[in-house]
Amino acid sequence: MLVIHRRIDPQPLWAAELHLNFEARSKSRLRCFSAAGEDVGLFLERGQPPLRDGECLHAEDGRIVRVCARPEQLLHVTCANSFELTRAAYHLGNRHVALQVGDGWLRLLDDYVLKAMLEQLNATVEAIEAPFQPEHGAYGGGHHHSRHGDEDFNYPPKLHQFGMRS
Repeated sequence: MLVIHRRIDPQPLWAAELHLNFEARSKSRLRCFSAAGEDVGLFLERGQPPLRDGECLHAEDGRIVRVCARPEQLLHVTCANSFELTRAAYHLGNRHVALQVGDGWLRLLDDYVLKAMLEQLNATVEAIEAPFQPEHGAYGGGHHHSRHGDEDFNYPPKLHQFGMRS
């Protein structure tokens, strides 16, 4: 098994490729197969952003492995004007939908309920197959409740402190 623990900057040469969808690229622990069929175990540092298309990994045996974003079924959203596109983005964000943002368009994983909502907002929605690379989030760490390493923001909710009275 090819074992990988480290992310590295993109490299000009690589020995293997991993073709992964967005969900797989979001995991820190994953068993998968290289493009050549080799068994691969990812054991990456937790709490990191998802792997990006073109990013490289350093395997224990010294090989460089390139990550390739596998095409997925997406909804490609456009609107008649920037106000309507902003409105569509607002409603998707209000539902915590992973969203890829481009110049004049939005992309999200195919979902018939969200498609119907977008069409009600007068958006043009087209089903496409393409790699999906959504925004990672304004705070860089995604949604989590762990404050490990964030001592300045160490204020766990009292609701979860059982046995303590305030």
